[in-house]
Amino acid sequence: MENSLSVVDKRILITGATRGIGAFLAHGLAQAGARVGLCGRTERDLQEVAAAIYDATGQTVATAQMDVRDVASIQRAVDVVRESLGGLDGLVNNAGVNIRTKALDVTEQDWDTVVDTDLKGTFFVAQAVGQTLCKQGHGAVVNISSVGGHVALRTGTAYASAKAGVIHMTKSLACEWAKEGVRVNCVAPWYFKTPLTEPLLANEEYHREVVSRTPMGRVGELHELLGPIIFFLSDAASYVTGQTLLVDGGMGVYGF
Repeated sequence: MENSLSVVDKRILITGATRGIGAFLAHGLAQAGARVGLCGRTERDLQEVAAAIYDATGQTVATAQMDVRDVASIQRAVDVVRESLGGLDGLVNNAGVNIRTKALDVTEQDWDTVVDTDLKGTFFVAQAVGQTLCKQGHGAVVNISSVGGHVALRTGTAYASAKAGVIHMTKSLACEWAKEGVRVNCVAPWYFKTPLTEPLLANEEYHREVVSRTPMGRVGELHELLGPIIFFLSDAASYVTGQTLLVDGGMGVYGF
């Protein structure tokens, strides 16, 4: 029997789930039949997303406050979501931040904020969820990196360094956890239309340059991220681990 490209009834924890890519993926996975647990820093925002998902799908979702820069906060939130959902089958490790600063202007605080969120936080969330997945002998982790972790960009050294670390961390975890029945893969997006990118893309010159560097000639639509995420979480990817899929309109081939 062929493996199923389905996330129906899979219990998925999503970090950074209160806005942008994370909120969209939470909606999309719930609509695809997954049972989702939302994690983010602000309780009010979590409840707003949870209410919107309930209105759209009739599904009651789990929520838990989490600051990925705080390991104790991570563990508490993972415990809450696991208990609420009756277990965990997967993780979308999405929480991240970017401070767009030229290398000569990066401060220690800038560096720590970006790296602690995007690399340290990603690892410790994976570790906390991985404890459950490895113990039960099955599950899937999807880390969110960036094309900026794959090719060099003109600014954002801290962000690029952290996201490159996520790509290699994905490979290391995949090797270590394969024998435990846990797959670890990575999705690396380019520019997508989100509330965070809207101000940048509203600049016509900037938008034109981004599009000119993208072989498909446009920025991404959020729904174009959902399919790759569902694939990696589903049993259709049962023999796929340690991989990074660039969802980028070809930009990672072309370079910036």
